[in-house]
Formats: sequence, C-alpha cells, structure tokens
Amino acid sequence: MKKILVTGANGQLGRSLQALASQYPTWEFLFANRETLDISNQEAVNQYFAAHQPDACINCAAYTAVDKAESDEEAAFEQNFIAVLHLSEASLQHNTQLIHISTDYVFDGAGNRPYTEDNDTNPQTIYGSSKLKGEAAAIDVNDKAIVVRTSWVYTKEGVNFVNKIKQLMQDKPSLNVVFDQTGTPTYAPDLAAALLVILSKVFETPGTNFGGVYHYSNEGVTTWFDFAVAIRELTGSSCEIKPVTSEQFPAPAVRPAYSVLNKEKIKTTFGLSIPYWRNSLEACMKA
Repeated sequence: MKKILVTGANGQLGRSLQALASQYPTWEFLFANRETLDISNQEAVNQYFAAHQPDACINCAAYTAVDKAESDEEAAFEQNFIAVLHLSEASLQHNTQLIHISTDYVFDGAGNRPYTEDNDTNPQTIYGSSKLKGEAAAIDVNDKAIVVRTSWVYTKEGVNFVNKIKQLMQDKPSLNVVFDQTGTPTYAPDLAAALLVILSKVFETPGTNFGGVYHYSNEGVTTWFDFAVAIRELTGSSCEIKPVTSEQFPAPAVRPAYSVLNKEKIKTTFGLSIPYWRNSLEACMKA
C-alpha cells in the first residue's frame, strides 16, 4: 500500500484530490492542512515524514494572495519557498516522490507564444518570485522532485474567478472585466486527476527519474473577459460584461499579459489527455 501525503488539503486542488482518492483503493492518502502539519516548521515536517514514511507528497499548500503578497513578502516566501525547502529535504531523506505545484506568474507575460518549461523566467511580483524560489528549492535539493506549473485555477467551491463572477452577475447589472490578459483556465479536478496519473507512472517505473518542471492547464486560450462571457452564457445570466484594459483595473500586483502554457512535455511524458477549457467549465457548472 502506497502512502500519499497531500499538503494544503483544504484548498481547491487538495479538495479535488480528496474527491478522487476513492479511485485509488491501493493507496493510503494522508490529507494534511496547516492545523495537522505546519510545513513551514522544519521539525514538524521531519517528525511527520519519520512517523508516516510517505511514498509520495503532493504539495498543494501555498500563499496565493497575489496582491496581499506585495506587502506581506515574509509570509509569501515562508510558505512558497521555506516550506517547500523543508518538504524537499524531507522527501530526499525518506525517498519520497515530491510533486510541487507552481504558477504561470514565474513568467513576465511579455511573450506571445505558449511558454515552454525551457523559457526564461522573470517574475514581476512577490508572489511569482516566491514561487520561483520554491521551484528551485524543490529541484535543487531533490533531483527527483516534479514541479507542475499551472494557471487560473478554479473549482466549484472556494474563492476563484468563476465563483466571484457568478456572484457578481447576480448582484450587478453589468461588470467590467479585463480583455488584455491572455491565458488558460485550469479546472482543479482535471489537474488533480493528472497528478494522480503522473504518480501512477512514477510508481510503475521506479527506475526512471521524472524530476523537473512541467506545465499543465486546460487546453485552449482565452482572456479573462471571454472567460467571464462563457460563465455568463452557461449560467444564463443577463448581466452585461464590458471589456476594459488592465490600466483601468489597477491592482497592487502586476498580472502577466500573456501566460499561456505549452503542455507538450507533460502530455508526452505521462500520456495525458487534457480537456478543453470550455468543456471543463461546463463540467464545473453541472457539478
């Protein structure tokens, strides 16, 4: 029986992994939140790994308040870098396969072609910088660590763009949404399913080192404006969605203007079939 530790179990991705756990009856899942395991505490991490000896750790825990991070740098780096360092060191010591989740914010958004894993990183925010340092902590310490960058994550529950737009459309006759930021949404259950496929492949081929950076989002390309329009269409709302520029919608943290991720590497390496973003949005609405 394989033991799978999932940190950040109460987040969107963590909950999505909990929903899929029953599909893997030969695996024992250990779902940990901050109350049961403070990953920023090195001693706590070491004791947990020694006591439970997990075969794999999927780190879904992160500081994701992008705007707040600009004025809360210490907390962002503690969760997105220091905590990852502790997990990576423990996973190396206990021969645990680490899968760490990162972000499209490691790029500056100045490109116009889907970013590959080999493209230069250049984060423009505290959040992006802390996540990039976390990537390095994972891979530099443990060369078997797998880093999966993703973007625009949402699910049927929690604080995310889809739920926020749905709520605003109920409350307001019109909404302003930026049209000059291009990327791809990621439905958390799709990413969760992909992570478990990746882990299966790792366990099935113990002699192979899959360590490195991979990109995952749903297929296709859209803008926040078109994403909002799709949500409106699927909910049948009569709310008017108005396109505005990022300059008209200022925020403490700069958003990447373009952050489409090239997913060829993860699809080829692990044989993944990735759903189109619109189809996944429909699935979310039905759920």
